[in-house]
Amino acid sequence: MPEINQQPTILIVDDMITNILILSDLLKDEYDIKIAKSGLKAIEIANSQNIDLILLDIEMPKMNGYEVCKNLKNSEKTKNIPIIFVTARNSETDEEEGLNLGAIDYITKPFNKTIVKLRVKNHIKLKEKTDLLEQLSMYDGLTNIKNRRFFDEIFEKSYYESRRKKTNLALMMIDIDFFKPYNDNYGHGKGDEALKKVSLAINNTLLSHREDDLVARYGGEEFVVLIKDISLDELNKIANNILDSIKKLKIKHDYSSANEYLTVSIGIANFDGNKDIPKIELLIKSDETLYKVKASGRNNFLITNL
Repeated sequence: MPEINQQPTILIVDDMITNILILSDLLKDEYDIKIAKSGLKAIEIANSQNIDLILLDIEMPKMNGYEVCKNLKNSEKTKNIPIIFVTARNSETDEEEGLNLGAIDYITKPFNKTIVKLRVKNHIKLKEKTDLLEQLSMYDGLTNIKNRRFFDEIFEKSYYESRRKKTNLALMMIDIDFFKPYNDNYGHGKGDEALKKVSLAINNTLLSHREDDLVARYGGEEFVVLIKDISLDELNKIANNILDSIKKLKIKHDYSSANEYLTVSIGIANFDGNKDIPKIELLIKSDETLYKVKASGRNNFLITNL
């Protein structure tokens, strides 16, 4: 599970160095401070670094705070960064405009140092809780690998990236052989234990080859692996290594006709990004290929090139 960053990062945006120094001095002991003296620089930093909160001045030349806020909120990458407007303006109309654009709070100059610190602290705590819930929502509660929801999001992005870059994308559907009789005869506790061990073995096998590939629990005893830009030889090697890693677990399975130990079957759809094939076809073909493996005796893998 990912951990929440121990020192949150705050971006202070103001064209007046005096204001930057006051806020930076006030917050530097508890936060990692980044500085931008223009709207364009603020957008650049927000897009290139992990920012937890932005203190944004409204009145700046060329691009004012409202424009910066609008730009950040319209970007998928930066839309969830909390923004607090910092301004000498104190009319309700100004405050309403800022909140309508997506800011979470409004601090007026001259600064009340205690209020600034408390508001920043409260919003950082809220963001940490929101981030933690978001992270937890991406993980499978039993196996601690990514879940179906996260896979669906990444699969869509990876598919369009593959089409754009004209690179291949491999989708593995992995199913534990005869898992129902295993569960029925050994009990659900042992079944859960087996799912944890199998998911860890698959994950470790992928990590030993490539760190950027995705392993997720697709549902029940089924796992899915997404691998970008890989050669056919390497794909064969990874599939074989996954089969071997499960066998090496030596999880006894007296109710399997495939092997005395727990095994898996793997169906792989290998998509050529140069081809105009719908995204859903990868899921359909990997599933169909998996069933071909099952029909031919299980404990094996098969690749369908698309």
